[in-house]
Amino acid sequence: MADAVVAELEPKHLWKQFYELTQVPRPSKKEEKIRTHIRELLKSLNTDFKEDAVGNIVAFVPATAGYENAPTVVLQGHLDMVCEKNKDKVHDFENDPLDVSIKDGWVIADGTTLGSDNGIGVAAGLAVITDQDIIHGPIELLFTVDEETGLTGAKNLEPGFITGKILLNMDSEEDGAFYVGCAGGVDTIATMKLKTEKKKSSASAYELNITGLKGGHSGLDILEGRGNAIKILGRALKTLDKLEYNIASIEGGSLRNAIPREAEVILFMNESDFSTAENLINKFQKSIQNEFHAVDKGVKILIKKADSDLKDDFTKEFTAKVINIILALPHGVISMSQDIPGLVETSTNLATIKIVDGKLRIGTSQRSSVDSAKDYISDSVVAVFNLADAEVELSDGYPGWMPNMDSKLLKVSKQTFKKLFNKEPEIKAIHAGLECGILEGKNPGIDIISFGPTIENAHSPDERVNIETVAKYYDLLKGILRSLANTN
Repeated sequence: MADAVVAELEPKHLWKQFYELTQVPRPSKKEEKIRTHIRELLKSLNTDFKEDAVGNIVAFVPATAGYENAPTVVLQGHLDMVCEKNKDKVHDFENDPLDVSIKDGWVIADGTTLGSDNGIGVAAGLAVITDQDIIHGPIELLFTVDEETGLTGAKNLEPGFITGKILLNMDSEEDGAFYVGCAGGVDTIATMKLKTEKKKSSASAYELNITGLKGGHSGLDILEGRGNAIKILGRALKTLDKLEYNIASIEGGSLRNAIPREAEVILFMNESDFSTAENLINKFQKSIQNEFHAVDKGVKILIKKADSDLKDDFTKEFTAKVINIILALPHGVISMSQDIPGLVETSTNLATIKIVDGKLRIGTSQRSSVDSAKDYISDSVVAVFNLADAEVELSDGYPGWMPNMDSKLLKVSKQTFKKLFNKEPEIKAIHAGLECGILEGKNPGIDIISFGPTIENAHSPDERVNIETVAKYYDLLKGILRSLANTN
């Protein structure tokens, strides 16, 4: 059985823990089952731990004999995972285990996200408890909750919950790199009361679908220029301008931190216009496939007859307003860093659109390593919503993490990397929201770096983690722990 083989990969201590994590549901904000799993595991391993009011867990791993006076090191990862699946995949993320397997040197899941973000980091921390070949000083394993939907676990961490002044964040996704900085972010959300009318008796229902896009992490993958299903849906609707139609329902995307892969709309129009609409959409599909041939060649756009019991549709004016909002909202890279070549500085993601309780709700998220630029792009999104007379809500946001190139931890880690792999590591900042900035603010003077194995297409059903780099990642973790213990 393929999934059982995953648990037998090397290093076994890590992969066994990771496989067990994939069998326990752990959606963001619904981590009760994974927290129970962690509690029971720690009890079975005679490892002391405590929890705070929001569900964060810290476990205390005694030092290797003779290294009790070494500095305490915090190994940190988050328990929750992004829950995305292909539309035709039947899976209940709150109750079903993941179906994991191995393909061409990668561990994958069948039709769903894998949760290697950040299951691999959590598994590495747990492996330290059972692996007797590691030399280390005192360790605190910090497992936070709800990282993916607002970093609320880290934001609500109690003062003094951890004591270590050295922290290894296990939540990066690139072999051979140490991350020393990250972007901050904010969510900008609009709601509008629907303006509807009774559909025309002569009108028929049609479904317009956007599928086949890669999606991905709205920070890590935004530089790729992948297609946004909501934006493409808006453009598709615009191509039908010469026809008389009204939107009846609309839905696209599912998560604030994922580039939307799919979107669909139910619209009403005269049956006599369908042939023209089909021709226009087929022509539009060819142009979009050509436009995204290098980064999203699987995109498909289809209009077809729909079975719908909807009695109302949007007014013509509201239909036009929705399309204009989609077209006007910015999406993608806004600016590149002037200090770090190849690093996105500022971006925005048009993440979701759906109808909730008689209102149209549009979710966006903005990221930047420069606070003023983050505020500017958020204000730009707000301006579009204001022009549409929408109600706007801003999240609390989260801070960026400023690089410290004089970090002692970074120096030790670079030396360890070179000794293990006979080359220099890359030192990078990441255009994504790590918990490091929050944890640094709550623990003044703490020294932090972040690293991990190669994970591709996080936050999408194409997520996969490279087996070879996981072994290197674990060797690096062991090496850094040994170096820190001996440095003292």
